Amino acid sequence: MRFPAVPALILACLTLAGCASSSGPESVLSPRPSGEITSSVVRPSAPVPATAVGPAAARPATTPTEPQEALAWAGPAPDPEAFAPMEREAGMPIPMERPVAFIAPENPAIGAVPRTRSRVYSHRFRDAKPINFGKRSPHSLAVHGVDVSRWQGEIDWEKLRTQGANFAYIKATDGGDHLDPMFKKNWRRAQAAGLKRGAYHFFYWCRTAGEQADWFIRNVPREADALPPVIDVEWNGESSCKRRPSPARVREKMQVFMDKLERHYGQRPIIYTAPDFYSDNLEGAFPRHPYWLRSVAAHPSKVYPGRKWLFWQYSGSGLSHGVDGRIDLNVFHGSEEEWQNFVAARSI
Repeated sequence: MRFPAVPALILACLTLAGCASSSGPESVLSPRPSGEITSSVVRPSAPVPATAVGPAAARPATTPTEPQEALAWAGPAPDPEAFAPMEREAGMPIPMERPVAFIAPENPAIGAVPRTRSRVYSHRFRDAKPINFGKRSPHSLAVHGVDVSRWQGEIDWEKLRTQGANFAYIKATDGGDHLDPMFKKNWRRAQAAGLKRGAYHFFYWCRTAGEQADWFIRNVPREADALPPVIDVEWNGESSCKRRPSPARVREKMQVFMDKLERHYGQRPIIYTAPDFYSDNLEGAFPRHPYWLRSVAAHPSKVYPGRKWLFWQYSGSGLSHGVDGRIDLNVFHGSEEEWQNFVAARSI
């Protein structure tokens, strides 16, 4: 029986032909999609980056959970790979975490970060009434400065700085109701010119100490780089207040004033005084307070024996470029290095 084998052979051939036709002949003959598909959509010449820049771009791409707005394409959708997120830099990259260089060590060495040191200018002042102080001349000390008030008028602080004014004490207040009209301008401009500056108060013996402290605090800003505040105590024959309290009362009023300022500014006030007032009231007093001493005819050691001092006012007849008329000249009691340490201790 040979005939039954023929239908079986024909059936097998038809089966094989059907399997081959499932992919079509183009799958074997054509290595790329048809021209109809590629010509209907213009592909981007370069991949389009993800819109997120910075920290968001650093995260791995994920399938959006919110519905996305459909794009209006002219034809079939383009190849989705053209829109896959890619990493790139846009300007300076924004790190996900702080750079290692910004992280302080657990046990930093003291002084590892240098403080900014202000330049110290050598003094170039002149004096209308020069004094020969001998071997202990103020000119042998490194850091000079000035003190000013309304009577100096408009000051060219930049020029005064280069003449040797490394610091300035600026008149702020006196009594309980007077503000020097040049204080605010001098305060701003001295700082802008690079001087270290502080404010002083002329103490009035006919007002309470608390009122005067409140008035000073109201008008003098509390700033980290300011020098300690100063209480100026002296007898003033030109003042309308002729009262001269007893030494005990003088020291009591001073203590109230200084304590209030120290609590507010966080720095112990400096006491400025003159020879006659000192001999009447302050010999041996306030040993823990720094002193600023007026002594224009001799070294402070001769006028204030045994008294340690921080500043010395050595002239009331100074002359300098940047100021019309005369100006008070002062010097810091220490080396340039000691001055830098003194200033740094008062800065945050």
